[in-house]
Amino acid sequence: MPFRSPRRTFFPVAFLFSQSLIYRPYGFDRIGSEVIVLQDEDFMRAALALARHAEGRTSPNPLVGAVIVRDGHIVAAGWHRRAGTEHAEIHALRMAGELARGATLYVTLEPCAHYGRTGPCAKAVAEAGIQRVVIGMKDPNPLVSGKGIRILENAGIDVRCGVLEKEAAQLNEVFLKWMETGFPFVVLKAAMSLDGKIATCTGESQWITNHASRNRVHEMRDRYDAILAGIGTVLKDDPSLTTRLPDRQGKNPVRIIADSMARTPLTAKVVTDGLAPTIIAVTELAPPERVEALQNAGVQVLTAGKGSRVDLRSLMKQLGQREICSVLAEGGGQIHFSLLKAGLVDKVCMFIAPELIGGRSALTPVEGEGFSSLGDAVRLDRMTTEMLDGDILLTGYVVRR
Repeated sequence: MPFRSPRRTFFPVAFLFSQSLIYRPYGFDRIGSEVIVLQDEDFMRAALALARHAEGRTSPNPLVGAVIVRDGHIVAAGWHRRAGTEHAEIHALRMAGELARGATLYVTLEPCAHYGRTGPCAKAVAEAGIQRVVIGMKDPNPLVSGKGIRILENAGIDVRCGVLEKEAAQLNEVFLKWMETGFPFVVLKAAMSLDGKIATCTGESQWITNHASRNRVHEMRDRYDAILAGIGTVLKDDPSLTTRLPDRQGKNPVRIIADSMARTPLTAKVVTDGLAPTIIAVTELAPPERVEALQNAGVQVLTAGKGSRVDLRSLMKQLGQREICSVLAEGGGQIHFSLLKAGLVDKVCMFIAPELIGGRSALTPVEGEGFSSLGDAVRLDRMTTEMLDGDILLTGYVVRR
C-alpha cells in the first residue's frame, strides 16, 4: 500500500496506544504522530497487543482486541476489559463513530453472534457500516463458531479469517482449553536448584530462586484464575497464596487446597485473611466435624474422591463447572506427579537457580512413584528459555499422546 498523507480524521497514536506497545515490537513505521502499516498481519499484531492489556481479567471470557482502520491508518481501538462488560468491537466502534463506515475492522476473535451478558457484536459491526473484517481465529464457543462470520457475510461484508491464527490461539490458550473440554488450563510451576532440588535435606526452601523469579511468579498468579497447593505446604509454611507485585496491585487468585482429610487449621492464612476465596478439596473420608468447621469459617469445601487422596480429575472438572478456567499448580512434588500422571497439566514453568544443593533426601519438583518407563514420561515441546537476573525460566507445553 503506498504512503498516504495524513487526514484530519486520524487520531493521534498516543491517544490510542503507548509507544512501547506497538512501535518497535511489532514493526510499525512512525512518521510524526502517525503509524503507517502495510499488511493485515501488522494490524492484527496491534489488536493482539491490545487484548493482552486485560490478561487475568476477562475469565471466563476470552481476551479480545480490535482496531479499526481507514486508508491505512488506525482510527479507533478497543479491548475487552472484563466479563459482563462490552466487547472489544463495541469499544472500537464507539471510538470510531462515523469513521467506522466503510472502514476495516481487525479483531483477534470472531465477533460473537448470540445474546449473553451483552448483545451480539457481529450484528453491531454490520450495522456500523464496516466494509471489511479481518479475524484472527474462529470462536470455539458453539454458540458463536462460524455464526458470527455468517452474519457479517450475509450483510455483504468482506471477511478474512485466520490471520495470525497461531498467535491468536496462544493468546487464548486458557479459554480454548476450557471451552473445548470443560477443564481448566493447568500450569505446573516449580522453583528448583540446578541439580533439581526444591528444598535442602532439612526442608529449607526460602529462597532458592531470586527476586526477579519471585516477581514473575506473582505475575503468573495475577494472570490465572486459581492457585493449587497441597495440605503439606499449608501446614509447613502457612502461605497466603496471594499476588504481590512491586509496581501495582495484582488480582488474587482463588486458593485451592488439596486436603483429603480436612486438616487445614482454622487459623491458617488461607482461612482467616479474607484476601481471596478459598476452596478446600477433601475426600469422602474427611471427618464431617472438620468439614463443617471449615465451612463455618467461610471456606468452600468440595468433595473429590472416595479414597485417601483427592481425585484431581474430579476436582478439575468441578472447578471448570464453576468457571475457574485456569489453575496455577504450586503444590508439592506429589501433587505435581499426580497432575502429570492424570494428564491434567498443559504447561510447565520451571524456575532454575544457579546453585547446587545435593542430598539424597532433598525434595524434587516431581515426586510420587514416578514413571517406570521412559516411554511413559511426560514430554514437553515448544520450549522457551528466559534469563531472570541469573535464574533461568524454562517453559514448555505437554505433548498429548
